[in-house]
Amino acid sequence: MLNNQQSAKMWSGRFRAAPDPFFDFWQRSLPFDCRLLGEELAASRAHALALQAAGILTDDECSRITDALRAVGEKYGKETSHNAVRADTQAEDIHHFVERRLVESIGDLGLKLHTGRSRNEQIATDLRMYIRFGIDVQQAHLMAWAQQLLKQARAAGDAVMPAYTHLQRAEPVLAAHWLLAYVEMLLRDSSRLEDCARRLDYCPLGSGAVAGATLPLDREIAARELQFTAPTGNSMDATSDRDFVLEYLQALTLIALHASRFAEEITLFATAEFGFVELPEPFSTGSSAMPQKKNPDLTELVRGKVGRIHGAAEAVTMLLKGLPLAYNKDMQETQEPVFAATGEVHKMLYLLAAFTRALRFCTDRMRSACETGFLNAMAAATYLVHKGVPFRTAHEKIGNAVRCALARGVELNGLTLDELRQFGAEFSEDFYDAITLDATLDCHDVIGGTARHRVKVALQETEKRVEALVSRYGEVSLGEMEAVHAGA
Repeated sequence: MLNNQQSAKMWSGRFRAAPDPFFDFWQRSLPFDCRLLGEELAASRAHALALQAAGILTDDECSRITDALRAVGEKYGKETSHNAVRADTQAEDIHHFVERRLVESIGDLGLKLHTGRSRNEQIATDLRMYIRFGIDVQQAHLMAWAQQLLKQARAAGDAVMPAYTHLQRAEPVLAAHWLLAYVEMLLRDSSRLEDCARRLDYCPLGSGAVAGATLPLDREIAARELQFTAPTGNSMDATSDRDFVLEYLQALTLIALHASRFAEEITLFATAEFGFVELPEPFSTGSSAMPQKKNPDLTELVRGKVGRIHGAAEAVTMLLKGLPLAYNKDMQETQEPVFAATGEVHKMLYLLAAFTRALRFCTDRMRSACETGFLNAMAAATYLVHKGVPFRTAHEKIGNAVRCALARGVELNGLTLDELRQFGAEFSEDFYDAITLDATLDCHDVIGGTARHRVKVALQETEKRVEALVSRYGEVSLGEMEAVHAGA
């Protein structure tokens, strides 16, 4: 005879012995896949409609099942109900939990819903739906941050700052140009998420455990009901594919990397040595020992979160390596990295948008940093190029002029015309106008360059691109963030 624990399983018929209690606890996924309740209920409703169309469920049975599924959603569907779902110690996973609730509500009719399907296809469907929704929310977060970067860029106007190569001052750029560089990164992140969403948008329902459903199910019904593009094309691939999980986590890793680069620059720029930005107090902390400190904890934590998010992608990579077709229990381990990384990126982007809005740039300090250190040397070489001097020769002449200026303790514009002409007869009075800060900016007069009028055009065009995405994905609501926080 089977005990109650054994008979409660979805697979108990073949077994004589009850599972080891600790193994049974250890192998359950309900403590984390409870997050998929909404997706599981939606997929179950879609499957019920397919069973109805195939004549397996009567109209009345389908109606009773869908009503019961709706009632489960109303009772357990809030993020705050996760603990109530986890409290079912008999359910192995979210699929089993829903079935048990149906049986409690409508008796054996609840068992009929599993006709023609397998948990292998159910979890593949639920995860696709979860990530598809997660991508939409991430898109909204990305664009919220992009909007704040754009607002800062417009407010910066013609404010200048040094650009760096090798962490050495290189050339002056508009602060707006620097901010727009990060918006470009976020737009690429957005396009990667769109690509991922497009590739995962196929419905596994009807794939069965491995070989396809054993009933003549119209798979288009479930795909259409769940707003997928179409059914998946191969049952073995559909039940074992987790490419979309890895691709999603890799996209999140790149988002985190871009956030970390921004965070690193802000951390540097907020030091006394740079003094380019003032850290907003609501997003900073102090020292328990040194009363004067204001520490950049937000940006430091953003840098630190990359390891966790990248670790999720690496974990899934190693899980999938060498797995034979089709479904294997190893795949259960892909879920927790997805949930963890999704929550971390949601919160990180939300905070970065608020942090960026509160940033204040020290434009006088930034401008002063552009006026020393020969940041106009490239413009000076370009001046000679316009005089017909080959660039390599012009580079040498300006290098000699820089050495002379260093010896005298002046900038290039501090050298007299006679001193300049020892390096070449091409130098004239117009040289000094060619190396002013404005002229140095404007000599980069190409698409994507930091010339002032080019940056104004780029700002307008980028604002349009971002607004188009905001219109598509919407604004980030406080309620969404509360849900993310509750589910973390």
